[in-house]
Amino acid sequence: MVKRRKGNPWRLQTPPLSSEYEMYFDEKDGKEIIVCVVGKTTLHYDARIIEDLHQMLKENGEWVLLGSKDEKIETKENTVEHWARSKDNPIGGWYGLKKGLRGRVGMYIPPLMEALGKAEVEHNKRNNRMRAK
Repeated sequence: MVKRRKGNPWRLQTPPLSSEYEMYFDEKDGKEIIVCVVGKTTLHYDARIIEDLHQMLKENGEWVLLGSKDEKIETKENTVEHWARSKDNPIGGWYGLKKGLRGRVGMYIPPLMEALGKAEVEHNKRNNRMRAK
């Protein structure tokens, strides 16, 4: 997997193709992270999400609803967003690392997975899904 850094980030679009943002790999406190820059907002995700989410999608074998939500909003079960904060995922909780900005995994991580060739992502106005490649 090619890991782009700050000087050469991926320029991505949200699944509905309505907004642009940048993502790149970095390190913080000795841990590899994914940095997501959306306008003036910067989010951090645990980089293990790439392989862990890919594995979950492969095991599921079907399309999975993205279900993107902010951190404080309840998620629907059987969505990428719910899995990314569940105690039942491989890290036992949140892949989002910045308190108050830990959500939106279902919005920002799927296009990166698509760019990495690990997933197919739908690009409808609403209710997008993804599956493993």
